[in-house]
Amino acid sequence: MTIFARMADHLNGALDAMEADGSLPQGLARGAITLEPPRDASHGDMATNAAMVLAKPAGSNPRALADRLVHQLLALEEVSEAAIAGPGFINLRLTDDVWRQEARLIAELGADYGRSTLGASAVVNVEYVSANPTGPMHMGHCRGAVVGDALANLLEYSGHNVIREYYVNDAGGQVDVLARSAHLRYCEALGEPVGAVPEGLYPGDYLVPVGQALADEFGSQFVDAPESEWLETFRRFAVGRMMELIKADLALLGIHHDIFSSEAELQAAGMPEAAEAWLREHDLVYDGVLEAPKGELPDDWEPVELPLFRSTRFGDDQDRPIKKSNGSWTYFGADLAYHHEKAKRSDALIDIWGADHAGTVKRIQAAVAALTGGKTRFDVKLVQMVRLMRDGEPIKMSKRAGNFVTLADVVREVGKDVVRFTMLTRKADAQMDFDFAKVVEASKDNPVFYVQYAHARIQSLSRKPAEMGIVALPAPDLSCLDTVDLDLIKLAATFPRIVESAAQAREPHRIAFYLSDVAAAFHGWYNLGNDDPARRAVLQEDLLTTSTRLFLTSTIGQILRNGLSIMGVEPVMEMR
Repeated sequence: MTIFARMADHLNGALDAMEADGSLPQGLARGAITLEPPRDASHGDMATNAAMVLAKPAGSNPRALADRLVHQLLALEEVSEAAIAGPGFINLRLTDDVWRQEARLIAELGADYGRSTLGASAVVNVEYVSANPTGPMHMGHCRGAVVGDALANLLEYSGHNVIREYYVNDAGGQVDVLARSAHLRYCEALGEPVGAVPEGLYPGDYLVPVGQALADEFGSQFVDAPESEWLETFRRFAVGRMMELIKADLALLGIHHDIFSSEAELQAAGMPEAAEAWLREHDLVYDGVLEAPKGELPDDWEPVELPLFRSTRFGDDQDRPIKKSNGSWTYFGADLAYHHEKAKRSDALIDIWGADHAGTVKRIQAAVAALTGGKTRFDVKLVQMVRLMRDGEPIKMSKRAGNFVTLADVVREVGKDVVRFTMLTRKADAQMDFDFAKVVEASKDNPVFYVQYAHARIQSLSRKPAEMGIVALPAPDLSCLDTVDLDLIKLAATFPRIVESAAQAREPHRIAFYLSDVAAAFHGWYNLGNDDPARRAVLQEDLLTTSTRLFLTSTIGQILRNGLSIMGVEPVMEMR
């Protein structure tokens, strides 16, 4: 049990004792009580709002209640000081031995330090990427892919069972365009003159090998055949090849999904019809007419009766059609059915969407709330686009013209780990520039480099004694660690809390922020030896201090590795 969990238990024990002696009424709700590091480290190691939370329901003055709680907390062997601040907050300072013991725990648990049972094995479905199967992955898909994958790692690390899912949008008009584009390349592969790619078809050269494969498979059978004879065959073939390409691109980022759900298969299985029937049975779908769109003149608007989902009951601004006037499913109708199916096999759902889908969040949230009776937690994390730069200048590209920058191009240039780390250096819904020069810059202003440099420096320190001819080191004596050393351990000890808070908020970028703080603190600690040789980690004339400080640095290295593993980033062992 880590120190914050242990102290939270002690706090609850102190409150139990106050209930037992009558100084606190029994049964008061404690859910809003927190125990966390104070904003100002000079105030102590931990702070609690327990007295502030419980005072009103207890009919007590907060400071008076805090005074009674302080007496209970001072009886704990881990607590060296407990002081009341402001209207009733309590600041705690723990003994040095507590932090020395925490350093031992980090070393003992290793890769498991920071893991928790927060998720209680709940099944969480994380759907991410889900790019249309019409071409290779480009950098527009990259950020959502990394955020989704890191979030899945984070949830697993915090005790959830995670399903990584990709929804293949293979039932819309875009896959018909893909099939026609593939047919053009098929004709080209057979020597037919095709000229410039017509407007409306996909122009990218990535379809050239698809056309060749079709030619090898079918010969000239479909060159002059009507579209009705080859469209479905070419659609399935091209989607299959595109998904192979997409999976290969994702593998370059270390991303592998558990499930690939097909929209076409979902519709073929009648799942949208089943969802509609259920919703009608519960009076959540009715036949009605939408209001005319704003700005439309009466002569331009023809009202049509459509099946409408009552999304306004769940906070949406209007009810939404689940079918089009021609009887086919709207994107929302199909998506509603898909989420219904996901909810049947999950305790919680998370979708990672591009920010351009922000307008559809409310209706899908309404659908999930309706279909699950509000029992399934559903989060949508919106991810802003990434602007590609080179030496400060934007890279001009056009997907329509087929000259976009692919994910594979970027990974091959700067590396998987640089891409993954960089994508997590800002909140997902914040704008991001990805400058090819900046992300590989050897500077403390580059968090990718600064964190990896900290880990590499720690590994270099561990090799130093052997390089100096020191055959063996004595066992470390943690009583040698002073206040400066213990400050590093205190920061490392917050890792389990960071993991849990990031998991609860569904925000993996918090891990990257935290690792940047740990790296900065470590580099600051290391640099003290530049001004004072006695502060160096490796002292040939003092092997006990050397052993102890290397033990300390190894705990920081372990924290860095644990955080990087959540991000899906390999730690660097040495800088080249």
